[in-house]
Amino acid sequence: MSGAEGVVLAWGAATHRGARRTLNEDRYLVTPSLFLVADGMGGHDAGEVASTTAVDVLGGLGARGPVGRDDVAQVLAAAHERVRAIATQPGRGAGTTVSGVVLTEVDGVPQWLVVNLGDSRTYLMTRGRLEQVSVDHSEVQEMVDAGMITRAEAMTHPRRHVVTRALGSLDAPQPDLWFVPVESHDRVLVCSDGLTSELTDERVAHVLRETPDAQAAADRLVAEALAAGGRDNITVVVVDAVALSQAPGGGLPGDDADEDTRPRAAAVGAGR
Repeated sequence: MSGAEGVVLAWGAATHRGARRTLNEDRYLVTPSLFLVADGMGGHDAGEVASTTAVDVLGGLGARGPVGRDDVAQVLAAAHERVRAIATQPGRGAGTTVSGVVLTEVDGVPQWLVVNLGDSRTYLMTRGRLEQVSVDHSEVQEMVDAGMITRAEAMTHPRRHVVTRALGSLDAPQPDLWFVPVESHDRVLVCSDGLTSELTDERVAHVLRETPDAQAAADRLVAEALAAGGRDNITVVVVDAVALSQAPGGGLPGDDADEDTRPRAAAVGAGR
């Protein structure tokens, strides 16, 4: 348990290679202010190297004071270049997703700075209600958005693992970054798609509501995903805002564009 930016946090993390994989290409980063999951790709050990490289570079954010959107974007760009430089088999580049939150503040008000590239996910549970705050950068999400398939069909679609944005891709990274005010007793869930491919959001919410301890919740979600099939690497980070020194309120940073900063009502469950 630790305090950061006026917030007392408790957290837990768990990861498993899954029931069918021989290598775990997932990595997670947990510090008093950084809670991120990276799911590597690229074949052989390239995915493992990509996700490890990403969290190593992103870990540098923890040494700074309160960070903003531009700080995170700059570090993501540096991580992208490092991942692009990884040697791989011909025709297969290394890459990795990254998703999670940075605990920061704006005008003294605690904020979750949500970060996302790819199809790992960040959820926020407030007052017992779980909402996905990241938006999947994937082919199946585009199909869902277009009304071609349902969310349930997306879980088993053959193209469900094809991401449209990632660190290490040919194009420069275009991360989703926005602020959500922190509320006391918020619970943040960050996970790789090894969890959400096996468990529905309803089941995940049930486990989170039933399991107050953050580490126990992370362990239980990984165990349930394994029991459901465990077809991929599974990584879960659970973060609880145990207490706040002041109630959220006030403005968002003036140097960030309005379209990149959203109040809680708009950000939770919002689309692109």
